[in-house]
Amino acid sequence: MDLPPFLAAVVGWLRAGYPEGVPEQDYQPLFALLGTHLTDDHLAAVAEEMASGAEPGPAAAIRAARDSASAAGAAGSRPPTAALARVSARLAAGGWPLARPPES
Repeated sequence: MDLPPFLAAVVGWLRAGYPEGVPEQDYQPLFALLGTHLTDDHLAAVAEEMASGAEPGPAAAIRAARDSASAAGAAGSRPPTAALARVSARLAAGGWPLARPPES
């Protein structure tokens, strides 16, 4: 999939922050954090890029977490603060310029 440069940069930051791949328990907080900076279409494109290199099981989990995060965001619900902080720290380590501790 050809991504626009800024989405390719997001995927690059994810790969830098998670060189061994994003663990399943981080999918939900990851998409919640990304969803504060990306449109739903952009979030879907990033999720598809992540899923494209994954085995079928993890690919389905990535898509489900993206859908769940979108629905939770629309409802004003967020993952636990500790999970958001953990993922934010990983993104910051990968160079994500917008990573910051979640607001309580």
